[in-house]
Amino acid sequence: MSSPASRLLQLLSLLQARRDWPGALLADRLRVSHRTIRRDVDRLREMGYRIEATMGPDGGYRLDAGSELPPLLFDDDQVVALTVALETATVAGAGIGEAALRALTTVRQVLPSRVRHRLDALEVANVARAGAAPTPTVSSEVLLSVSAAIRDRHVLRFGRAVDDPAPPRRVEPHHLVLSDERWYLVAWDLDRDAWRIFRADRIAPRTPTGPRFHPRTVPGGDVRAFVAARFKGSEHTDRWPCVGTVLLHLPLTAVQPFVGDGTAEAAGDDRTRYTAGAWSWVALAASLNRFDTEVEVVGPPELAAAFAVLAERNAATATRGASAQR
Repeated sequence: MSSPASRLLQLLSLLQARRDWPGALLADRLRVSHRTIRRDVDRLREMGYRIEATMGPDGGYRLDAGSELPPLLFDDDQVVALTVALETATVAGAGIGEAALRALTTVRQVLPSRVRHRLDALEVANVARAGAAPTPTVSSEVLLSVSAAIRDRHVLRFGRAVDDPAPPRRVEPHHLVLSDERWYLVAWDLDRDAWRIFRADRIAPRTPTGPRFHPRTVPGGDVRAFVAARFKGSEHTDRWPCVGTVLLHLPLTAVQPFVGDGTAEAAGDDRTRYTAGAWSWVALAASLNRFDTEVEVVGPPELAAAFAVLAERNAATATRGASAQR
């Protein structure tokens, strides 16, 4: 039989693994009597764990949330997941970097050596994209306030700053979204009668919140696809409004590192068939010039016309540049 302390830890681990445990099943798993289970449950309650007794023919126990956070148990995989989450939280723009670092230090101090050895080999480095603007930080208070309004279905009133003299915006908040390390609020704008996406770092919630509202469904029913579509300049579908196909006079190996969200396949004779999209045909044509090679337009005709427009603009730019240097 295991020691009382070890048995308590085993019991706690079982209670955390699933919502309801019949008393008979707990006794069988721990190889003890029902009386011992009741006594161990009482000890856990004295430590601050809120364990409710469930009624019925298979009466047992349930671990519920309490008023304070008691000690928790994690298996090895949960510890790894928690550590990765804490390390990446410092670059999530949520204004919790310091708290995440303190939590990470606390976790590492009590890790078994076998787990610490695995985590010591894990190093997370955040590398910003070239030319990308610094990630704006959103305070945890703002995220919690917005989340509470979403949960309670209360109209959110906010300005761009706490002392913003302009009348507050009034929206029905539905979703908080994290994209490219930036936080966004997806909401129904009551003043414009339309769906809008707001940057969370530009939201200063006003109190009190507005009345309750009935939730709506974002166009398409998938908030991730809806946000991705809006970022690509499309209203409803997660695809670029302008999509074209070209033949690049480069082997597939030279094109693959720069495919992005496009597709590429070998077309023989060191050529690559490449399909990509952009918010306009001219923008797509301009982006294809980054491959610094000959480009053959497969289609559609709008893309070929965009190359002509781009050529005229570039020729005009070159002429003005040459004249300025005379």
